[in-house]
Amino acid sequence: MRIGVFICHCGLNIARVIDIDALVDYAKKLDGVVYSADIKYSCSDSAQEEIINAIKEHNLDRIVVSACSPKLHEHTFRNVALRAGINPYMVVMANIREQCSWVHSRTPQLATIKAKDLIRMAVAKARELKPLERVDKPVKKSALVIGGGIAGIEAALNIADSGIKVYLVEKRPTIGGHMATLNEVFPTNDCSICILAPKMSEVWNHPNIEVITSAEVKSVTGSSGDFRVSVIKYPRYVDTSKCKGCIDDCSSVCPVEVPNEFDYTIGTRKAIYIPIPQSTPLYASIDWEHCIGCRLCEKACEPEAIDFNQKAEEIEINVGTIIVATGFKAFDARKKTEYGYGRYPNVITSLELERLLSASGPTQGILLRPSDSKIPKRIAFIQCVGSRDENTNRYCSRVCCMATLKNAFTIKERYPDSEIYVYYIDIRAFGRMYEEFFRRVQEKGVRFVRARVADIIEVEDGNLLLNYENTLSGEYEEKEFDLVVLAVGMEANNELATKLGISVGEDGFYEAVHPKLRPSETNVRGIFLAGTSSGPRDIQDSIASAGLSASKAIHMMLKGSTEMEPYFAFVDRDKCIGCGICRRVCRFNAISMVDKKAFVDSNSCVMCGICVSACPVDAIDMGFFSDSQIKAEIMALAEEKSIFPLILVFACWYCSYGAIDLAGTTKLQYEPNIRVIRTLCSGRVDPEWILFALKSGIDGVMVSGCRMGECHFKYGNYKASDRVNAIREALKEVGINPDRVATSWHSAGEAKEIVSDFNDFVRKIRELGAIEKELGDGDGS
Repeated sequence: MRIGVFICHCGLNIARVIDIDALVDYAKKLDGVVYSADIKYSCSDSAQEEIINAIKEHNLDRIVVSACSPKLHEHTFRNVALRAGINPYMVVMANIREQCSWVHSRTPQLATIKAKDLIRMAVAKARELKPLERVDKPVKKSALVIGGGIAGIEAALNIADSGIKVYLVEKRPTIGGHMATLNEVFPTNDCSICILAPKMSEVWNHPNIEVITSAEVKSVTGSSGDFRVSVIKYPRYVDTSKCKGCIDDCSSVCPVEVPNEFDYTIGTRKAIYIPIPQSTPLYASIDWEHCIGCRLCEKACEPEAIDFNQKAEEIEINVGTIIVATGFKAFDARKKTEYGYGRYPNVITSLELERLLSASGPTQGILLRPSDSKIPKRIAFIQCVGSRDENTNRYCSRVCCMATLKNAFTIKERYPDSEIYVYYIDIRAFGRMYEEFFRRVQEKGVRFVRARVADIIEVEDGNLLLNYENTLSGEYEEKEFDLVVLAVGMEANNELATKLGISVGEDGFYEAVHPKLRPSETNVRGIFLAGTSSGPRDIQDSIASAGLSASKAIHMMLKGSTEMEPYFAFVDRDKCIGCGICRRVCRFNAISMVDKKAFVDSNSCVMCGICVSACPVDAIDMGFFSDSQIKAEIMALAEEKSIFPLILVFACWYCSYGAIDLAGTTKLQYEPNIRVIRTLCSGRVDPEWILFALKSGIDGVMVSGCRMGECHFKYGNYKASDRVNAIREALKEVGINPDRVATSWHSAGEAKEIVSDFNDFVRKIRELGAIEKELGDGDGS
């Protein structure tokens, strides 16, 4: 066994805080280490060559790279190992940047001590490594696109044009998404539906695309290359083979009138309706929630297309890849009560304004204020409603400024005498031709006031009085308007996170693996993100992201197979007693009994590790996160107890580990007592590990994972929670305070929350004192 340890400076990101020379000298003394060196930037091409040369020159058979997060560069160093002639899974990374230098910058000596612990643990794991081989898995040559907005349409067309079957599932009765409801698009002020409608038609008529509207994804099983998706298609109560789209005949007799969600409720529709004139498909739908069952539409429909006997149907789809293009939700302006939206009829949102300005909207493009249907003369726009706000959403929604400029320009074009004021925090005109468009709007006579609006008060005739602070002059002012438009931001539409098993960020949007290097990929191989599903974007960027996601999916499907990480569970038949516990806890039907012994189907195994930690005789193990490797890390941590209290955190790879990394990226500081061991899932945490850690002298153990109900393996954190509760009860019996074991459930975006949990847990264990006292009082078992 010949281990090499490489310690990265990362410029000054690590070296500014941690004593690199001390780490190099320390690593040389660890058992099995025959070579130790520091590198300025270990991920650079020259540094990679340096590592390759060292492997060959010193005949290294495994390496430890102490640098940034394995989420960022583990794949890089595995390729380095492969190029050097050793197995790519003989590599361990010690995270001494995100989880050390960046989060303990105020305590450099303690950060160096922690870095030594992390390196010692990584070397201990490296000693237990075994060569592993990736598994090739066939990929179905078909794709599912969830969401029929512009991003979903673009992705579907790209894939279908490559000769691949596409299923496009849309929740609403028509595809088109938010873009279909817009009046014009910036900065060219093209008619929105005019440029979208041809694409909608192309999707509907494409021989390789099956459009399924009025449908939702019910469940997703399987894994990369072989996803099995159950889709619920809700009834329209209209026979689409007979419906001609002549909506006036049936809707004119319908006595029910409800707010039209396609006009953002500023207009109305009947219980039988076609969402927009350009709906694709152009079929009527009956809103069963509001239908009173009078059947007048049935009598009026000459083609006899009404069918009240229709029922929801479940469709099973088998695909190789999935693209999530579920779009965004508009911020609910009622949450900003000071603006009176929902109370004052003449306070509307920017999306409602789009419909008022649209020729297909409720006023046929004439700007009429809701209270009295008069054309408003004085109009105010308030920016950042639901964005850049500590009380709602802290992020910028990116499109609101330009949408306001576009709509203000349009109003000035149609109504030159109108007075338009834009109350803004900052104008963010960041794209190509955007700044030039901003200048054109100013030249049109639109006035911009840098201000924070305090509140809006309704006065006589439905007019509105704005009270605001002019942030340039520092003065408080007020002004009266006929109409106020709230530029509402985007919010996440993340309803499918649990079904798909993909991460959600702190802002609620789906989380990409890496925002810069892999912006379209999720933590689940084969599932990609498009459009605003992963964050606020304008139409141009949504189309670009859809193209990237489609190209990734196409590459994977045309290749015909995908390499799976060899982390799946396997059974030692000599140890297996045939109890069947593993089969009962596996919810993915990956385990069967063959000749009274457990057998794991590697193609069905999702690599959660729940079965491994459930086996009573340790007959099941898994690659790279093996029992011996984790125990070696625990033992190595306990060898040198250099800080009190010493806290071990088991972190699931997809969420809590990501949150801990995010704490580093955002430079959040927390107690330097925390040491992290990663697992693929919190369900992989064996109760034996927790007891072993406590018995070895570690003062406290925390099991962290995804938020409850959001586990990427669906059930892992529930299993982990049950096991921790059982351990806490058992600890009471042997005289050990159960508060020494805790849990923490957070998404990958909840860095502040997990840091708070860390600090609270350290304080609690500090109050309890060293565990040696309790081990001495009990029987130590």
